[in-house]
Amino acid sequence: QVQLVESGGGLVQPGGSLRLSCAASGNIFSLNGMGWYRQAPGKQRELVASITTGDIVNYADSVKGRFTISRDNTKNTVVYLQMNSLKPEDTAIYYCYADFGYYPYRFWGQGTQVTVSS
Repeated sequence: QVQLVESGGGLVQPGGSLRLSCAASGNIFSLNGMGWYRQAPGKQRELVASITTGDIVNYADSVKGRFTISRDNTKNTVVYLQMNSLKPEDTAIYYCYADFGYYPYRFWGQGTQVTVSS
């Protein structure tokens, strides 16, 4: 089993910044990559950003230039999502995930709330 622990969510004003963290533990062999999805009320869950163990990154168009995903320099099982220039439409529950080379292949964190409001 794998456990993902997220932190860093909260309430921020428009234009502000937050940094989310996600740490994976447990059976972390065969890690392929990690990333973040988000789900706003009444909307489908959408991919925000991802990073592979080879540092290939991918971003949703809506966050390009504002969000940056990165891995910890010493622990490749910790990822960060730096969110700048936040907008009210970024309000959602953010879920960390990790992909592995064994079933069930993807594990999820419990989610952390990000609210952008004045």
